[in-house]
Amino acid sequence: MTSTVPLRRPADRLRSVLAPLGVAAVAAAAATYVAAVDPNQPGHYPTCPFLFLTGLYCPGCGSLRAIHALGHADVPAALSLNPLTVAAVVFLVYRWAVWALRSWQGRPVRTSLAHPAYLWGLAAIVIVFWVMRNTPFGHFLAP
Repeated sequence: MTSTVPLRRPADRLRSVLAPLGVAAVAAAAATYVAAVDPNQPGHYPTCPFLFLTGLYCPGCGSLRAIHALGHADVPAALSLNPLTVAAVVFLVYRWAVWALRSWQGRPVRTSLAHPAYLWGLAAIVIVFWVMRNTPFGHFLAP
């Protein structure tokens, strides 16, 4: 006895990937804008409020310039500006691909990454990165 999986109609497949495609379109538009409008030129983007008020780098400082460098396929420059952002981009692209594929296949998307242990681990990584980039021995992490 064999079980048959009902075939999905093309319209159902397309409808199931509308959300991933919408997210990809918004992300591509934002990345294209940042790649086109150079954040290294003053006046194009606002100053980081945390840096402005404290003189210290936040975990996101250098992210726009890193995205700009990635938009120009300059990975070493992006890594020197904000390695955490580059790692986040790689992770987010991977998770988007899994989401799009599972949606296309009609399979549920697992959200096991929202487990508290993962969230606490991410928070710890961000805090350690934040503190290290503002210390003399972590100066290589500063943008």
